[in-house]
Amino acid sequence: MAGPSTIARTDEDPLPGTRVLIVEARYYGKIADMLLEGARRVLEAQQVEWDIVSVTGSLEVPQAVAIALEAPVHTRRLPFEAIVALGCVIRGETSHYDIVAGESARALMDLATAHRVPIGNGILTTDTEQQAIVRAALDRGDKGGVAAAAALQLLRVKRRLQNPRSPA
Repeated sequence: MAGPSTIARTDEDPLPGTRVLIVEARYYGKIADMLLEGARRVLEAQQVEWDIVSVTGSLEVPQAVAIALEAPVHTRRLPFEAIVALGCVIRGETSHYDIVAGESARALMDLATAHRVPIGNGILTTDTEQQAIVRAALDRGDKGGVAAAAALQLLRVKRRLQNPRSPA
């Protein structure tokens, strides 16, 4: 089955000085490790600084993002210009999958639009662990890298639209 390219683009000008927050769900540790490695490779290639916050599961990822977005109010600066959300939801025998997959995606989109912050959504939603491994593997789907690249691309769009005379 043919599908869209899943290669994370890193051919654009680097973004030194940019700070990104990675929020990762550790529920499936092996998959989380692969997603994180992919995101880190893209961010390093773009000379981006990052911090990592780990939470238990994918439903907690948007909550951690919301907390992080509120924290700068007290310091009078916005330390993170983009967010990379990483996690994995694997279908089980109950409807819990639908709740976690749908609500985490909805909450991330709500946060992105309400706060105008670029968020790369790298929360996998699969039927099996094997599907998740294929999507997370660096030499296959590299969805962690794709999520990081998406967040940086959105940041470039934001910068270009907010200041059309400066390079993104």
